[in-house]
Amino acid sequence: MPLHLIKLSVGTDSIADLQGWIDDKIKAQKKRGVKKPERIHTTRMVPKRADELKDGGSIYWVIKGQIMCRETILDVRPFTDKDGIHRCKLVLDPKCIPVEPRPRAAFQGWRYLEDKEAPRDLGKISKGALAMPEEMRRELMQLGLL
Repeated sequence: MPLHLIKLSVGTDSIADLQGWIDDKIKAQKKRGVKKPERIHTTRMVPKRADELKDGGSIYWVIKGQIMCRETILDVRPFTDKDGIHRCKLVLDPKCIPVEPRPRAAFQGWRYLEDKEAPRDLGKISKGALAMPEEMRRELMQLGLL
């Protein structure tokens, strides 16, 4: 069974905002001549359960107090930075997948998220919900209508 991570997406206001930032980073790598651009998210701590994360896990992003989307974890690469601090590069699929919004209080760093606790992909619940503007989905969720 896969294991997931959950993390705050600081500075983003929507899934589209996060996806745009990711797309810009990939474009910048291509412009610099990187032959195989990768979506990398660097963390300070190395997950001890990396093998479980690489077995179909995702990183779930909290945007404005709600779990809103996920990116599939492709690899976990521990490294030591120039100051001798152990860190970790999470290699992610650069496609944000909207999920069933769920409230989540703020926290620091990342946390593990068991598969049975992870929100379902929005496209598997309601294809029509994917076509709605994100703000509308948020409002309908708050009203208990979605």
